[in-house]
Amino acid sequence: MSDLYSNVHLVLRWLHVIAGITWIGHLYFFNFVNVPLQGALDDAAKKAVNPQLMPRALWWFRWGAMITFLAGLFLFTLTYFYTPGAGLGPTSLWADAQGLTDRAMWILLGMVLGSVMWFNVWFIIWPIQKRLLTGKVPAEQIPAARKRALHVSRVNSFLSGPMLFGMLAPAHYGAMNAFSLLLALGLGVFAIWFSIRSSSRVGKLA
Repeated sequence: MSDLYSNVHLVLRWLHVIAGITWIGHLYFFNFVNVPLQGALDDAAKKAVNPQLMPRALWWFRWGAMITFLAGLFLFTLTYFYTPGAGLGPTSLWADAQGLTDRAMWILLGMVLGSVMWFNVWFIIWPIQKRLLTGKVPAEQIPAARKRALHVSRVNSFLSGPMLFGMLAPAHYGAMNAFSLLLALGLGVFAIWFSIRSSSRVGKLA
């Protein structure tokens, strides 16, 4: 308990993970559950359901994204650019005699994809949904607005697979090469594609 660095590091990692679960969990809820549901509802049902469902879900969705993003930045700084007793500066986890470490390259992949996803949530998906929920989108523009929000949400879903691989690989895999990178990208995208396809089938069987 007297090791302040380790305790702060643990709390930040816990916050990053639990906020990430909240964020990605809602992302998957929207894409795997809510999209098929919305397609099955008529306009009257949407007017009854969505004002109760969407504001709550979008609140957890966007703030989960924000806390994940901020906690991740602090955690990245502590891990790769801070040494207890020495202060700020690149650590051996960031670079060695050969240059940027494989671990650093993996975390950078995860961070870049996660940052794109965070930007999409706060500056594309949420503004569109907010305007839809408050009735500020003209009736003739509603289909296009919904389609754009869905498209960006789908992009985030596909990015989430490789992003999570990039986040986990530094501590649990480590080696970075062309094969492992393509495998991470391929498996991540395939997992989301399969989940989206399966969600539509489940709706038909229910």
